[in-house]
Amino acid sequence: MREYQLLIDGKFVPAADGKTFESVNPFTAEPVARVARGQKADVDKAVAAARKAFDEGPWPRMSGEERSRILKGIAEKIEAASADLVALMIEESGSTYRKAKGEVWLSGKNMGYFAKLANRDFTRPIESLSKPGVSRNLIAREPVGMCAQIIPWNFPLQMAIWKLGPALAAGNTVVLKPAEETPAMAMELAKIIADSELPAGVVNVITGYGEEAGAALAEHPGVDKIAFTGSTEIGKKLMGEASRDLKRVTLELGGKSANIVLADADLEMAVDGALYGAFFHSGQCCTAGTRLFVQDEIYDRFIELFTQKAKTIRLGNPADKGTDLGPLVSRKQQERVLSYIATGKKEGARCILGGTAPDSGELKAGYFVEPTIFVDVDNGMAIAQEEIFGPVVSVLRFKTEEEAIQLANQSKYGLAGAVWSQDAEKAMRVARKLRTGTVWINEYHLISEKAPFGGYKQSGLGRELGEDALEEYTEIKHIHVDEIGDRSKKFWYDSVVSPTPQPA
Repeated sequence: MREYQLLIDGKFVPAADGKTFESVNPFTAEPVARVARGQKADVDKAVAAARKAFDEGPWPRMSGEERSRILKGIAEKIEAASADLVALMIEESGSTYRKAKGEVWLSGKNMGYFAKLANRDFTRPIESLSKPGVSRNLIAREPVGMCAQIIPWNFPLQMAIWKLGPALAAGNTVVLKPAEETPAMAMELAKIIADSELPAGVVNVITGYGEEAGAALAEHPGVDKIAFTGSTEIGKKLMGEASRDLKRVTLELGGKSANIVLADADLEMAVDGALYGAFFHSGQCCTAGTRLFVQDEIYDRFIELFTQKAKTIRLGNPADKGTDLGPLVSRKQQERVLSYIATGKKEGARCILGGTAPDSGELKAGYFVEPTIFVDVDNGMAIAQEEIFGPVVSVLRFKTEEEAIQLANQSKYGLAGAVWSQDAEKAMRVARKLRTGTVWINEYHLISEKAPFGGYKQSGLGRELGEDALEEYTEIKHIHVDEIGDRSKKFWYDSVVSPTPQPA
């Protein structure tokens, strides 16, 4: 079994009290790794190291070109270690081979992108306010400071890079707290970072439980910014903690994405896209298209094809290249998903496929839930409104374009969504009216490191990826350079130095 310690100030060290915990393979229910269980004392040390690295170290003062070179080296190391990282991700998170391979490749690619952004000019002139011989005005973007980053288990490497990439590119220092379900992935990344040219203390990694290490990190007065991906409920708590000393906050939270299929859609493509949108990574995606809206004219035919193809989805050992769906990440998550299925049935929705956990063969020990389809769903039901985070899709019928938009927007979430139509103008019209941060037209789950990602409403605050992410990790400073050499020509001269005589 693998063994991991905490990364603090460039060194791997045990937890202060020596405690550990285990991560578990969701396919076999056997331990994968024993990991240090960080708590408040460890968080204090990590924050102190990151604080010192920011206040006194070279990283924030380093040239963009040099930071870019070092981050590029980390990207290359991720690529070089890809085979081992893929194998570990499959073992620890239950990711299928295809999902794990794609995530590791994208993680290196994403870090490479932010490495390039590190070399951008963080200062720009305000041309309209500047006048030769009078003044120059500049906008300077400077690093926020010491950042606490808390990431989830569903994309354990990619989420780390989404957070670390822009923070480091802008010159910040970091304490990273991975989810307790997938700590080994974060610690393998920590090894790569420790082996790079990144100065000690710039990135520190604390593994442990959310209510211990995560809470201590969010509450710490030495933290300047919190970046969190996870549930809306936890996001609200973190925002409350941040308000005590006005920490900067970015939150990527829950979703219940609307996937709208209009009557003029390419039916075969829309069915395949809906399957991918709902069931990719066993539905453990915040962008999952689990609210599927289908127009009346094609509803019956769509359901027929959708159900037929869903029956062909292969559950199995996630390490097998032919497996489509692996297990959920934990027994707790499996029980949560099954409870929502029971709730859907109790509320009157009709389950036409799946709805149970396999209990035979090699699937019995794992945390599987079959691909599940509900019809006769009312938009107010729990299965249509709450984030389940499992392979459960609710299909709802609509008559008009206006009704689809109305139903789609009846949600506290607004992270992503999609529209399927062969009428480009109509699809764009619907997309513009959806209150959500990302909308795909005739596509699903396509996310680029060059485009901003984040949500409306209770799906979060701020944006990740793209140049927008870099701005989330910088403060804005206006610098005015006055070029008037004659003090008597200063705008304030008469009133301050030689006041204008007042009438008697």
